[in-house]
Amino acid sequence: MMQMKEYKEVPQDAPHDDTVVRQPQSTGGVPANGAENWMSIPVGMPNCPQGLEYLTALDQLLVSQKIEKLELLTGFESKNRFKVKNSLGQNVYYAYEESDCCTRNLLGRSRPFEMKILDNFQNEVLHLRRPYRCEILCCFPSCMNAVEVSAPPGQVIGTVEQVCTFMRPKFNIKNSFGDIVLRIEGPLCPCKCFSDTNFKVLSANNEEIGKISKQWSGLGRELFTDADYFSVSFPLNLDVRMKALMFAALFLIDVVYYEQ
Repeated sequence: MMQMKEYKEVPQDAPHDDTVVRQPQSTGGVPANGAENWMSIPVGMPNCPQGLEYLTALDQLLVSQKIEKLELLTGFESKNRFKVKNSLGQNVYYAYEESDCCTRNLLGRSRPFEMKILDNFQNEVLHLRRPYRCEILCCFPSCMNAVEVSAPPGQVIGTVEQVCTFMRPKFNIKNSFGDIVLRIEGPLCPCKCFSDTNFKVLSANNEEIGKISKQWSGLGRELFTDADYFSVSFPLNLDVRMKALMFAALFLIDVVYYEQ
């Protein structure tokens, strides 16, 4: 039986450099619109995948899905796009879905897709890959939802995998070796009206160390769009890879429970 491992924390007294520099520009790239409102990148972070340095200084991310006008008018599912900000309202990342029109509209939330997470200068810092999963309620591996997370792209840091359960929604967060490092537990009813829905993030000791929240966005937005607001909270000194995996879990929860 697979054993859970303790999540790693960065000691609060660990030496660090508070110097802030401008994010290097990618080859031929240009800053995104509104670059002046982007969070500055911390430097001097050893053993940190490039582009995830932002997460070392954060304990919360706010994610808003863009309302697609064509989807609103026609009902045809378009590619999902998200803005990611910190608690001060500064832009941290931009995320967009890579999939084709046929799979989005024929397979719905079962569709395979890839999600690219970009920084200020359009550098891809996180890559999510979600394979096709059928919607039949069963415990076969082909039915369990999962997402593979790479940082930088091509280097897998872990996965988020749905657990077979007929009660509360549950997910396991695994590291690159396949060890369970964190668990996610949702409410009995993941779809609530007029209130936020919280998914608890638990450590190996069954202690709550964070949460992923689907925030109530208003009656009109909830009824007529699938554009949602989310937040993810984690300890400031949590290992940056674990923060990235919790962040990735947000997108899997969105497509499984809130895409329709």
